[in-house]
Amino acid sequence: TAEGAADLVIELSQTHKAKPDLTNLVFGTVFSDHMLTIEWTSNGGWQKPHIKPFGNLSLHPACSAMHYAVQLFEGMKAYRDADNKVRLFRPMLNMNRMAKSAERACLPAFDRAELVECIRRLVQVDLEWVPKSDSASLYMRPTFLGTEPSLGVKKPSRALLYVILSPVGSYFSTGAKPVSLWADSKYIRAWRGGTGDCKMGGNYGASIYAQYEAVDYGCQQVLWLYGDDHQITEVGTMNMFLFWNNENGEEELATPPLDGIILPGITRQSILELTRKWGEFKVCERYLTMADLRCALKEGRVKEMFGSGTACVVSPVGRILYQGENLHIPCQEDFPQLASRLMKELTDIQVRDTPLVTDINSMSIPHWFNVIEFNQCVVSETRVTEVDCTLTSSRAIKLEPFQRRSWLRSCPVGGHVCLRSSGSLI
Repeated sequence: TAEGAADLVIELSQTHKAKPDLTNLVFGTVFSDHMLTIEWTSNGGWQKPHIKPFGNLSLHPACSAMHYAVQLFEGMKAYRDADNKVRLFRPMLNMNRMAKSAERACLPAFDRAELVECIRRLVQVDLEWVPKSDSASLYMRPTFLGTEPSLGVKKPSRALLYVILSPVGSYFSTGAKPVSLWADSKYIRAWRGGTGDCKMGGNYGASIYAQYEAVDYGCQQVLWLYGDDHQITEVGTMNMFLFWNNENGEEELATPPLDGIILPGITRQSILELTRKWGEFKVCERYLTMADLRCALKEGRVKEMFGSGTACVVSPVGRILYQGENLHIPCQEDFPQLASRLMKELTDIQVRDTPLVTDINSMSIPHWFNVIEFNQCVVSETRVTEVDCTLTSSRAIKLEPFQRRSWLRSCPVGGHVCLRSSGSLI
């Protein structure tokens, strides 16, 4: 049987961590008070989802994720806008990509809309962890593990899906400054027929060695190349964009195509959609080689180069070390013109009202974001049946289906959380 958000069980933490200094955040090192866990077995299917105090996982020593990398993850963000509402940026796109990665890893299918709703509830519980800042956000890390307690290399009969939250600032220590890249064909991030287009942990763990070699060469990130012609693929953990005048003299924004070795980034897709909507220059998905880039730089045709991703949004490139030569990419001051414009447009969508809204999969949710009201958190078709209004101790709250919407407000009471309806206690 499949359980969903209507069966969600919430156990609130008895203690609350101190919120971090937003000016000194190191990416992914601070975590909120709660986490979401959902277990699956081949015999019983998906079990009830639980929101519970943040803590360690208990896994069998023969867990298939630890031995054979039967694992994947996603990266999403929640943003607080000027009206104190919290927005999830294009969550269904993350769910679609996660489902594709799960299929490739032989992990079970899941209801994407139900998982978004469970994540939304988790953010509601830890709403105070969403930074009140335009330069910071709450990073959400859904993770999916095969937990088969066996050393056999096989499709797992048990799995765990969990989500943790982390307030984050700028991904790079340089902030918005242009990054430097080391380009060398010695290491390959992905190959056709592999898993480069899936968000699996093994893709990233295998890249760490090359990353440290890049640092040894005085660069911050790796520019991943592929094939004998040194095709440009990705920038560190980001998709890559080149803004230039192409071989035909056309002003063009180009990015490598999704051919199986490129991760289909959510920010990448958003940039392509935005720039095509502008209609100001040619936008295309095409192969680019280091020879193309070198020639264009020599002829003065390169305008900008930047990476894109959930963690950084947009990150301009200032220098590439390739075959012993430093290739300097044009940059206007700290942030190139197009990269700056895209950063602003995407940020406006993420933290401000914008008309770019459509319907997805017959769901009445925005195409660009889901909004979680800070003072009126929408919990669709549920009611709270066990509530301690002061919640002076950790206690489970069972959410059950019911015929109308309930509006919940969370506010601190003596260091704990009080759940109230818009009128009387349900």
